[in-house]
Amino acid sequence: MISPFRKRPWIAAVSLLLAVSGAAPAQSPGFRAPEAPALDSRVSAALEQVSAERIRASIEKLASFGTRSTLSAQDPASIAAGRGIGAAREWIKAEFERYAKECGGCLEVKTDGFTEPAADRIPQPTEITNVYAVLKGTDAENANRIVLVTGHYDSRNSDVLDGKGDAPGANDDGSGTAVSLECARVLSKLKFPATIIFLTVAGEEQGLNGSHHFAQMAREKMAKEPGGNLEAVLNNDIVGGDRSVEQDHSVVRVFSEGLPAAATEQEIRRIRGLGGENDSGSRQLARYIADAGRSYDVGVKPILVFRLDRYLRGGDHSSFNQQGFAAVRFTELREDFQHQHQNVRTENGMEYGDLPKFVDFDYVARVARLNAATLASLASAPAPPANVRLLTKDLENDSTLTWEASPGGLASGYEVLWRLTTSPEWEHVEKVGDVRRTSLKLSKDNVIFAIRAVDAQGHRSLPVVPLPER
Repeated sequence: MISPFRKRPWIAAVSLLLAVSGAAPAQSPGFRAPEAPALDSRVSAALEQVSAERIRASIEKLASFGTRSTLSAQDPASIAAGRGIGAAREWIKAEFERYAKECGGCLEVKTDGFTEPAADRIPQPTEITNVYAVLKGTDAENANRIVLVTGHYDSRNSDVLDGKGDAPGANDDGSGTAVSLECARVLSKLKFPATIIFLTVAGEEQGLNGSHHFAQMAREKMAKEPGGNLEAVLNNDIVGGDRSVEQDHSVVRVFSEGLPAAATEQEIRRIRGLGGENDSGSRQLARYIADAGRSYDVGVKPILVFRLDRYLRGGDHSSFNQQGFAAVRFTELREDFQHQHQNVRTENGMEYGDLPKFVDFDYVARVARLNAATLASLASAPAPPANVRLLTKDLENDSTLTWEASPGGLASGYEVLWRLTTSPEWEHVEKVGDVRRTSLKLSKDNVIFAIRAVDAQGHRSLPVVPLPER
């Protein structure tokens, strides 16, 4: 049976986009298209444990606190009464602690609290607390490599300064918080060489305050730890699959920045000169997510949107972009604005407000599986190769690339990727083995290259686009 919304023109356009992005690229003689990453049976089993019912329970519990406005009550009496952001914070912390107990203490549960000074959406200095759990990597040489999933647990209604009125925030962003919680629950049962952080932040609706603080803290920490790197940030915000007639529950949008927010003027000039506007770290992460979605049976297809966020709008991933980290945003395909940033009410027969009954919990579970597959793949993989270069000393039609070994000792070999400059995803791959240099009969004028590391089990790192070396 064909759903009636597929007759709508905009849905037809999305279907065309999916058909085009999924089409097999033209083959070059002697080369082959990239394969989906190797399946990890442990990860496949973990993805099967993602539960729509548990996600429902989490979102309904978050909505039950009445409001989770960053400006709402945090005093002991309100926490005991189960109303306000303080009560939500304590419940999230208790959930992470419960998962930690179930896995024998494998998770380290932490809070990142600070006082945000008065600003446009902060009428007086306000305590903001991020809550997170750390699944420490088991490999000493790779444990300082981190991948992170996040959602914001604060909410709002029509008046962003209203800290007392109901603001259930089921979709925005109880859904994203539930994704972080569910990823922590299922992945904490496994061990990975690299570290995974399951984060929930506050202050998003007031100005990305929580994510800004955490990203800045992460940057300072990385600067102090040799070999440490926050390789990827997955931000889930409005992934509830609102039950509107025009929703498409088979897809999820993945937004990624083009020119890096943290790039210097010199770096921006180089990017423009090389035609690398479509090859930021965030774009490579988005492509990696697409690979994970093709490899594992997650039930939802990522649509890559090459834009920082929705048109003239923003989210917590941009806080990490500003600190130089690769970060993307997951969001349902078609938002229903009557169910976002609205007081709960009924007017002229129309229901307003962000209530759990408008959320598709099965859809959230599918998005959680895509996040978990990506996190597990990255945390299992080698670090990206270092100092990747494209030699340009001589004028020649062939292309020679060099690189240094992937740090951490997990890599058993390397692969060269390339695509036409107009293509959104990698089109070709060449396995080159455990070497540090390779030449291809391809002109660097016509394609974009990248190198990635691969381990003996087929886990693949994020690709690295080379810099020119004269």
